[in-house]
Amino acid sequence: MISAITNRGRLYFMVFGEEFRAPVFLKFLERLLRQVRRKIFLILDGHPVHRSWVAKAWLVKNARRLRVFFLPGYSPELNPDELLNQDVKTNAVGRKPPTDVDDLMANVRGFMHGRQRSPEVVRNYFSGRHVSYAAL
Repeated sequence: MISAITNRGRLYFMVFGEEFRAPVFLKFLERLLRQVRRKIFLILDGHPVHRSWVAKAWLVKNARRLRVFFLPGYSPELNPDELLNQDVKTNAVGRKPPTDVDDLMANVRGFMHGRQRSPEVVRNYFSGRHVSYAAL
């Protein structure tokens, strides 16, 4: 799963079955650009895919619509999206253990669709002191 959240309570996500590589990341970014009409300010962690030459080239090409900020090395506490990830692990996977990969993906999709309908929960991911910088 890959996701992006906003301090206004919007949630965008994509669940995928293949390994997380640049093509998956770029597919998510292209979907994000189609779904969001205004300029996007995206905070990324240091995942190698985010820093790959393929991603960097794509980001330069799309700089008019998308501005990227990188978090410092290994600082998950600064990433509001990590709070969503923990929520998924606890409430989508932990409460109803999946029987197979398809079941896992269905559980995660269903949970994420529910979170999309709960903007107050998504906004709350930005309330912690370490992530409050992104709430402005």
